[in-house]
Amino acid sequence: MTQVKVTTWIISYIALTTMGEKLKEYKFPKDFLFGAATSSYQIEGAWNVDGKGESDWDRLSRKQIVLDGSNGDVACDSYHKFKEDVQLLKTLGVQFYRFSIAWSRVIPDGYINHVNQAGVDYYNSLINELLANGIQPMVTLYHFNTPAKIGFQTIGSFSNEFMVDFFADYCKLMFRLYGDRVKWWFTINEPLSVAKYYPMILDNTGWMDYFLAHNCLKAHARAYHIYDKEFRESQGGQIGPVLNFDWQEPRTDSPEDEEAAERSRQFTLGWFAHPILSKEGDYPPLMKKVIAENSERMGLNRSRLPIFTEEEINYIRGTFDFVGFNHYDTFMVSPGSAKLENVSYTNDINVTERSPPNEPAVEGTTIVPWGFRKALKWISKTYNNPTILITENGFKQSAAYNDSGRCYYHVNFLKAMLEAMHLDGCKVIGYSVWSLLDNFEWIEGYTARFGLYHVDFNDPNRTRTSKLSAKVYEEIVKNREILQDSYNDRRILE
Repeated sequence: MTQVKVTTWIISYIALTTMGEKLKEYKFPKDFLFGAATSSYQIEGAWNVDGKGESDWDRLSRKQIVLDGSNGDVACDSYHKFKEDVQLLKTLGVQFYRFSIAWSRVIPDGYINHVNQAGVDYYNSLINELLANGIQPMVTLYHFNTPAKIGFQTIGSFSNEFMVDFFADYCKLMFRLYGDRVKWWFTINEPLSVAKYYPMILDNTGWMDYFLAHNCLKAHARAYHIYDKEFRESQGGQIGPVLNFDWQEPRTDSPEDEEAAERSRQFTLGWFAHPILSKEGDYPPLMKKVIAENSERMGLNRSRLPIFTEEEINYIRGTFDFVGFNHYDTFMVSPGSAKLENVSYTNDINVTERSPPNEPAVEGTTIVPWGFRKALKWISKTYNNPTILITENGFKQSAAYNDSGRCYYHVNFLKAMLEAMHLDGCKVIGYSVWSLLDNFEWIEGYTARFGLYHVDFNDPNRTRTSKLSAKVYEEIVKNREILQDSYNDRRILE
């Protein structure tokens, strides 16, 4: 080992040790909530069992868009193994479990006149099992799982304004069925992902992106108001959106890079946070300006970004009790070179991204805890310090058991979160690991593994086995602080 490398190693170790000592006083608050997360299509399987209807992803996964050619027909088979999964949660010692309801399992066709009692019973059993083991159920109402008969390949899903009504009917039923026991509701998971990726699959980006987002925001607000007016008083729960945000750091300190990074933030988190969280409501002014100017240069008579009425702005603004926040990565940003003739959401943003240099990486994925802290600080500063619940934070690593990279990731991201709480004043009330289990990761299929527990997808029994990261997370939850240990040190990644 060279002298330079030895010196760098010692400096890094001293810095990390110092940070660890400083954070000893930053224990998690007594009422801080720890949890783990999954979603229905990714783990349940039983895709056509007990009256469940076909979903969008049941169809999409058969169209050769998944990297390994797989699907969620069986996945982790959690439909049949949910009691075993609850015991895994109990072993971790977490206070909550964030899961989603498969819309097509309870309303197979998407229409409220046909409710599937077997699906209703399944979620009743899951919720009751969680509560019997001292674990709070936190329910996501929509996690990329639309009944196929009202989906993207039929009526266009959330690109069709009728979906607002369908979603409202579904949410009202869920509140009525489960709200006596479920006190935490999430409306739509990552509307940014819905708006970004489905148009690419259907080859209609630059238009459908904005229609999807527009109706997702209306649907979210409708669900919030239904709960607020019809169920809150009797059930005493809370409801909010789940927004995702990768931190956008300027590549240099030049004004151009600073502007590009801020534009990217406004076009990602701001796209949904500004209408819901800001005092003014509506889309971010910068976003409205850029899309309007690009549309005009194309010769269009109006902006490709739909317009909210004043009534709609007021209806959507303030529709949150807390904000669910998903975060994974950080990117260095500089201006792009968009061509006007290429109509797309990406061209409207017009930035280039790359992973931060000189940061540790495992299997090609960079680990950047400081970006997590900056993202939390930006949300808090921009939107009047809302209450935040970390609904997803995770790291993909192929190691079946000795996943030291994931251990390093979670330990250091939790440290960054504690710094945001204690040094920046961010109101973070809970943290959920993505994911409890290795599962079906959408277009990546089973090639990407995020779980604290390994799942053997070659075994018909879908055997679960604890990884090292599960044991590390269990210790953090038990001690309610991050102890000084080897998982703080990036040397474990070398």
